[in-house]
Amino acid sequence: MKISWEPFRVRTAHPFRISRGVKTGDDLVWVRLEHEGIEGWGEADPSGYYGETADTVEAALRKLAPRIEEVEDPFALENVERDLAALLGRNGSARCAVSSALHDWVGKRVGLPLWKLWGLDPADAPLSSFTIGIDEPDVMAERTRAAGAWPILKIKLGSDDDEARLSAVRGAAPDKILRVDANAAWTPREAVEGIAMCAEYGVEFVEQPLPPTDNDELAFVRARAALPIVVDESSIVATDIPRLDGSVDGINIKLAKCGGPREALRMIHTARACGLKVMLGCMLETSLGIAPAAHLAPLVDYADLDGAALLRSDPFRGPHLKAGRIVLPDAPGLGVTRAADGEPA
Repeated sequence: MKISWEPFRVRTAHPFRISRGVKTGDDLVWVRLEHEGIEGWGEADPSGYYGETADTVEAALRKLAPRIEEVEDPFALENVERDLAALLGRNGSARCAVSSALHDWVGKRVGLPLWKLWGLDPADAPLSSFTIGIDEPDVMAERTRAAGAWPILKIKLGSDDDEARLSAVRGAAPDKILRVDANAAWTPREAVEGIAMCAEYGVEFVEQPLPPTDNDELAFVRARAALPIVVDESSIVATDIPRLDGSVDGINIKLAKCGGPREALRMIHTARACGLKVMLGCMLETSLGIAPAAHLAPLVDYADLDGAALLRSDPFRGPHLKAGRIVLPDAPGLGVTRAADGEPA
């Protein structure tokens, strides 16, 4: 099996701000695995928060290349992915790109989309939310109105005046489902107060109110919280989940964080065993990066797979969102192709 990759950059439609900073674009890596004349595709979406950049992804892929070249049977996914974990450790987005490409290759080889290989029904996928980043309240209200076709909005908080921002969004969308993500910005006391404030505005749940540190603090907040708590940064891989049992109500799985679709499946089943709700999230990704999570969406309760919808342009076509509904293709593998009007650059 041959491996190749190509770095490229995407730009956001608007500056995208969360509690930790603002982005106007991201550097990604397109990975291709070729065997028997078939190419499997994957995308690495590195996050500096987890210690990755496009440069570290390329370094990881160079380290992995000799092992990939030894692969004679791409169907031996468990063995190959065990070696991925041993060689790359927690280089989550690099692992995700290779894992996604392997699964794409298998789907193409047998002529079936991944959702069908996994025995899933696309109709079971939940609606995806659309994210409104932190900005001035009037700007957030304007972007809320512009997202009129989306029935669920995810509001980024963790700023100097969260209530004014949430009030502006609720005023612009009085009947929509709202979810809030503080991106680890609050202290325990601030979280209790912030969650109570969110409840007054009819928010469904709050994501990652605290930094991913002591579970005792999460338990403190949950015992006093007026709304369910879903964690993202506190839950990276499946082995992180059991220690969260009793401290949270759900987890957010991001494939670029956990290492790909195979680890995401383990996380889903582990969370279910702990009685937790499950959400699938994303980074600022193209349709290629979103695709493997979209194929898993019928297994979860919530989805936040709008990364490609936040971009100025998307160089790929594949699973996509239509007014929040996840549309999965019948094409084999991930079902992703190059966009006719653009290429990674």
